[in-house]
Formats: sequence, C-alpha cells, structure tokens
Amino acid sequence: MRDRGGRGLGPALRRASAAGVALAACLTATPAVATAAARSAADGDGTATTTGRDTAAGSGLDRYYRQRLAWGTCVKGPDDTMGHDLEKAGVQCADVTVPLDYTAPGGRTITVAISRLKATDTRHRIGSILLNNGGPGGTALDSPPHIRKAMKEVGPRYDIIGFDPRFVGRSTPLDCGWSVGTSILAAGLSRASFERQVTFQKGLADKCRATNASLLPHISTRNTARDMDVIRGALGERKISYLGYSYGTYLGTVYTQMFPGRFDRTVLDGALAPDDYGPRLLRGAEPENERALSDWAAWAARRNGTYGLGRTRAEVLATVRSVVAASVRGPLTVGTAPEVFRLDDTQVPSLLIGGIADDGDAQRAALGEQLSVLAKAADGRPTRLSPQFAKALRTMLTGEDAQSAMVQSAIICGDKPAPRDPERYWRDIERSRAGHALFGPLTNNIGPCAFWDRPREEPTRVHRDAPALIVAATGDPRTTYKSSLALHGLLPSSKLITLKGANRHALYGEYGNACVDGKVNRYLATGKLPKGDQTCVKRAG
Repeated sequence: MRDRGGRGLGPALRRASAAGVALAACLTATPAVATAAARSAADGDGTATTTGRDTAAGSGLDRYYRQRLAWGTCVKGPDDTMGHDLEKAGVQCADVTVPLDYTAPGGRTITVAISRLKATDTRHRIGSILLNNGGPGGTALDSPPHIRKAMKEVGPRYDIIGFDPRFVGRSTPLDCGWSVGTSILAAGLSRASFERQVTFQKGLADKCRATNASLLPHISTRNTARDMDVIRGALGERKISYLGYSYGTYLGTVYTQMFPGRFDRTVLDGALAPDDYGPRLLRGAEPENERALSDWAAWAARRNGTYGLGRTRAEVLATVRSVVAASVRGPLTVGTAPEVFRLDDTQVPSLLIGGIADDGDAQRAALGEQLSVLAKAADGRPTRLSPQFAKALRTMLTGEDAQSAMVQSAIICGDKPAPRDPERYWRDIERSRAGHALFGPLTNNIGPCAFWDRPREEPTRVHRDAPALIVAATGDPRTTYKSSLALHGLLPSSKLITLKGANRHALYGEYGNACVDGKVNRYLATGKLPKGDQTCVKRAG
C-alpha cells in the first residue's frame, strides 16, 4: 500500500525501496467495557453536528473534538531538513491529542502530528482536505506542498492537511527494536529456508510484544479513522475532504463507513477492496506483478548496452531467474567495502517486487542498475554500489528505517487475523510454485501476523454507499485493477477513473497524466462526480 518509500502497497516511490509489513503483540481479544454514550462515539456510527466541534459532546470525547490547536513551526532542530522545507513553503504544524483507547477516553493519551498549508483564496475556500499516503505506516506530514502543486488552480481554495497516523513519523512513536526494514520476504526454495522464515517472523512479533504490549491493541485502521474524525473536529470542520493512496483508500473507505455525513469530496487512488486487504498483502496480485516484470524486461532489453541483462525480453527474464537461482545456492555478496550486503533467496524476490510498482523511466532505470549489480554478484563479481542502491539495501536489510515496517505490521495485524498454522502457509507456497515460481513464495509466505494476538475489533464491513472518486491503473501491481473494480461495486454512487496501459501504483499528482489529474481536479473544484466512469490512456513513451 502506498507510502512514499515504496513499502507495502505504497505508490509514490520517491523515498525508497521494498515492501514491509510487521507483527507482534500481546493483546486482549475483547475491547474494554465502556458506557453506551462513549461506545457510540468511539464506534463513530453517528452523523456530524453543525459546528464540527461538538460531535462527541457528552461521550467523554468532547475535550478531544473541542481542543484548540497550537499551530507553529514544523522545524524540530537545526538539522531538520523536512521541517525547514515545510517552513519555506508556508506550512505550519501542530499536535492533536487523542485517546490511546477510545473506549476509555479518560485514560492515557497520545499525539498525532498534523501539518497545514492554509488556503490563500479565502473568498472561495472549500474547506480542509486530509491526506494519507498509504503503507500502512506511511507519513504525509510533508505532503501538502506537493499536493498543492498537483491541485493546480483549485489548490489555493483548500486548507491542505497532512498527518502522520498514530505511531507513525512525528506522532507518538512505536519502537519494537527491529533490525530490518521489511518483513515481506519470500519463503525461499527449501523447507529449511521456510523454517528460518517462521523463526524470523515469530522473532519480530515477540520483540513488539515484549516492548509495546500496552500499545499494540490500539494500533488499527479503525482507531486511525477515529483520530481523523478528531482532527476534523479540532479543525472546526463540519465535513472534511480526503485524498488517500493505496492503503489510504482502505482507510478512507473505513472512515466513510464509521462516520457517514462527515466526509465531503473523497478521492481514493490505487483503491483496495476491503476483502483484498489483510496480512498477506500481495496475495492474488501475482499476475499483475509478473506482467509488470515482463514489461520492464522488454524495456531493459532495449537498453542492453547500458545494463547488459539481455537483448530480448526472454533473455532478461532468464537473467532474473539465474540471479534468483544463484541466491538459492548461497547468499549473494552485493557491493564492495565499506558497503557490503548479503542477499539470499528470501530477499532477492522482495527487492524485485519493490522495483516494479512504477513503469516510469527513472524507476525502471533504478531496477536495471540493481539487476546489473545482482547479476555480477551471481557470477562472483561484486561491484561498487551507487549511493541510491546502497540506501535501498540499508533500508531493507537493517534497522535504519524500521519504524514504517513495524507500524505497518502492527496496523495490519491489528485489523485482521492471520492463519496461525505454519503448515497452511507451506501448503500455499508449494501450490503457488507451479504457476508463480518467482512471486508465489513471497505473496503466500508467513508473516508476523501469524503470531499476533487477535484484533480487538472485527474488520469494518462496507454496508453504506459513499460517493467517492476512485482512480486506478489497469496494470497496477500493488492494489490491482480488479480490486479497485470490486470497491467500485461496493460503493454504487462512486465513479471510476481508469488509466489504461500503465503498470503504475498511484496516479494523481504522481504519474504526470494530464487526463487523470484534470478529472480529479475538476471534482475537487466542483464537488460533482462525473456522470459516468471515465477512461484515460497512458501517454506514448
């Protein structure tokens, strides 16, 4: 889900590398008892009031909805590049106080970091629009300037609000002490390799349980949606607009179900049907990933002089298979001192799948460089790494950027239960090899959620219509086009913008397709959905 690091199903791939989910927790299976009034407000099944600030009056949550935000600088210190960039763009930041446990609003509190780029066309101001970049575990605090640019003429009519969901980024943090940046890995070829994965994934879960048992029961999409409604109230908005990418489309859908009447214009880009969201994030998307890899191989073959991977699509794919086969025989030594990494057959497919969520030339070139390095490593010829590839490997294989992976796992495991029996995963892996030899052992592999305590709440059921604008590419290898179609079917009033011919995850303001951007901006400006579904076409070249 989209985050700007390419983790999980994330779309905007401007910040880094592979996928990442995590797990851990010693949670209770049933929520605490609360008063009827507090339960109603915490469940979020009511309608908005006229002021936006007194939604939960009398429920024990009113102090959160009515809080006054202390807007100020986003700069956290002299070396805070992001904060300085936001300040130059005119963005302010604040912390929103929310309850850790919505069934006990008088108990422990946490903070959610938000940012605001205020509307400059105040005469024609529409309201606030809240941003989520997916992940789960992705940040959006730094996104308002980028989205203002994408919104073109309509941007100055909105207060653009970024936020880091609970336990993400600058919000109250989660630290399980992980030493890796992803838990989405392949099972490898052998049973012994799979058993090592079982031990590894259980170890990740155990670390979170040992360090954060009191927090894990409260990390979930439903609680993030409740935080969003507190943000709406604290902003003084009766309704709030929303732009969500990838996992952010699931979060947005959950918000429409929990808080009907409190959302305005809603854009769901790279949309995910609720039934397709769960602990094995990419299961079912093997054909789309294989197609994206094949299309990349054709691109790389036309540039054999640069990457040396083969002169035809078939030759490039054969090189990919040879790299994976070499990693089965023993870990590949990648890079030269001082940046040396070891990649085995559980990690190479994860690196590959992280590189094909964008069919733009820049991302394709990055994957070409990586495969060229891996092919040399497979021949026993380690080569010096570029700074970009070295950073991607550090992100994936070390704890340098582990927070997103930890939170991603905690949210997914807190949302939906996973199968517990390792044998079930092994059977699925073995069955998948015939049709999906490269990606099946990754998409069906065991993860931390197999060792997580059951979620405190049932997953949100989509039973209310919501007039949202859904945006989807036919070749999206993360949140597949068929998943977007399924969500479209669940929301009869929604409209769908289809981009044909693109293997791309996340489109609006990211891909540079004027047709898609124009249709989204028209909706954001007028509040009127198109009369029917719309189709755009990927630009030639």
